[in-house]
Amino acid sequence: MTYIERGTKHYWKSNLALFFGGFVTFSILYTTQPLMPIFSKHFGISPSVASLSLSFSTGVLAIFMLIAAAISDAVGRKHIMIFSMVASSILTIITAFSPNFTTILLLRALLGVVAAGVPSLAMTYVNEEYHPKSLGHVMGLYVSGTSIGGMYGRIVIGGITDFFSWQIAFLFIGITSLIISFLFWKFLPDSRHFTAKRVSVSSFLQSLGGHLKNPGLVCIFAIAFLLMGGFVTMFNYIGYLLSEKPYSLSQSVIGSLFIVYIMGTFSSTWMGHLADTKGRAKVIMISAVIMLAGILLTLVPSLIIKIIAMAVFTFGFFGCHSVASGWVGDRAKQNKSQASSLYLLFYYAGSSLVGAFGGYFWSIFGWSGIVGLISVLIAASFVLTVISFALEKKRNCKKRLLLSSSTIIFLLKKLSRSDLDSFLY
Repeated sequence: MTYIERGTKHYWKSNLALFFGGFVTFSILYTTQPLMPIFSKHFGISPSVASLSLSFSTGVLAIFMLIAAAISDAVGRKHIMIFSMVASSILTIITAFSPNFTTILLLRALLGVVAAGVPSLAMTYVNEEYHPKSLGHVMGLYVSGTSIGGMYGRIVIGGITDFFSWQIAFLFIGITSLIISFLFWKFLPDSRHFTAKRVSVSSFLQSLGGHLKNPGLVCIFAIAFLLMGGFVTMFNYIGYLLSEKPYSLSQSVIGSLFIVYIMGTFSSTWMGHLADTKGRAKVIMISAVIMLAGILLTLVPSLIIKIIAMAVFTFGFFGCHSVASGWVGDRAKQNKSQASSLYLLFYYAGSSLVGAFGGYFWSIFGWSGIVGLISVLIAASFVLTVISFALEKKRNCKKRLLLSSSTIIFLLKKLSRSDLDSFLY
């Protein structure tokens, strides 16, 4: 059985399908982010409570990705991803008819359950079906789909909300996502390297425990938690900042600023390709420095500088994410689906927990508090990248040493006593 690789008939069709999967999932998942100031005014709730409309989805998603990964080991990757996209689209349509904020939260939590299929399995599908030399490039394209989907959802929902209502905006996102889900089903090739296996709770927990005992992988999981937490926190509360004086921007203008997500499309593909040649740790550290520069620039009062800073920050984040997610598949030599799911568990846990916690920093310290929080998270992720790289280098040195020792012992056993004496003397 051959892998999907560049130049084959399946390569670009499968890439387009994975792009669609990321696009739909993330356009739906983050639709409430630009609406948080609207929810605060309409329902009379605080920024921290309004942020739960996103945190509920990502928090539940983080947990159910592990379950989706386990189920997929028995029934296959593609079937779960198709169900996930269709069910998410239908729930988004239903959310448009929510009578109150409590109903929105319940539906958004349910969305987290059904949306778990694509992000938990896309990396596994790529690692199983694509040639190893193409992993960085393909993951970059998938992540670019998530960035464009996130941008599309935020911009469209902001614009439609200004002209009509947030309910009409949810209807539009849900219907278009349903159409794209059909294209995903048509374009994505069936798995060639998937072998169904019986799943038990004990073996599932054992495989998770094995990954959590790998300090190099745990560092990557923590990097995902910190950087995603910082990224979501920035975009959760920048809308509140820009809706106040002296900026006083409308909802459609604030939503349109999410066009900076296009930077994620470029950086995820470019950085993913760069990591294939220059090394993942080095590229993650460069991307983290770019993120830090971006968040610090948002302290400048000028609106133009703030927009540029958002673009720089976004460029750095998606570079980090595309490379770190591919690094997991390389570091986990077995049970890759569970390793990918653990990475995303930490990733969305950071989104949910830090994103909601950031509301207190905004309420108490204002925007400077948000910048300080995110800067600390980025600095910590930089240190963890260095540690993970050092652990990987140490492991590789041990493997080379063991291989050399085994080779010497093998050769000595092959030599007869006389051959050994002639060799020595």
